[in-house]
Amino acid sequence: MGLLEIMRLGGAIMWVLLGISVAAGAVVAERLLFFRRASTDPVRLEEGIGTALWEGSPEEALRLAASRDGSLHRIFAAALGHWDAPAETLKLLLEQELRREVFRWEKGLSLLSALARVAPLLGLLGTVLGMVEIFRALPSAGMASPMLVLSGGIWKALLTTVAGLVVAVPIVLAHTYLVSRILRAEEGLERGADFLLREKLLGRGARRNGA
Repeated sequence: MGLLEIMRLGGAIMWVLLGISVAAGAVVAERLLFFRRASTDPVRLEEGIGTALWEGSPEEALRLAASRDGSLHRIFAAALGHWDAPAETLKLLLEQELRREVFRWEKGLSLLSALARVAPLLGLLGTVLGMVEIFRALPSAGMASPMLVLSGGIWKALLTTVAGLVVAVPIVLAHTYLVSRILRAEEGLERGADFLLREKLLGRGARRNGA
């Protein structure tokens, strides 16, 4: 039995589930591409910026921060662009930029979670609708073949439940993986913000102005 035949037997809900799997795949692929673009080597970046600030060159530190479009780069660039601001103001700016970057990382995760919950429910709905159709057809099947109608129809009705679970399980696994990546990224961004704030409190990056 081919895939098209299975889709036909399962009815319209099978096509809805197929659409859900395609949408979920698109979200996962987009998120993985974003994670790759937004990630950076925090140790290397912090070392370069720390050296520039130690040498009294916030301009060079800003240039390093703006050299890429990663999340940590954006946070550093925003803070270094206001390096002369008071430490408390810089802390508020870092918190704001951190929230903004975390929001960018979490984009699409709520949709993925919703798809993971909806897929098995749609599969169950398809099975219930299939069972309703089977029992509706029983009176016209005659007394000699009710069991034949049931046995021939139940497995078709269960196709949507199987399809719903097949679609939902990979989405749940992908969602779990993406959430773990976001948690690790958030921790790294917070450490980066703490690093910059510590450099500010130590008075780094102001030596050229006689500080």
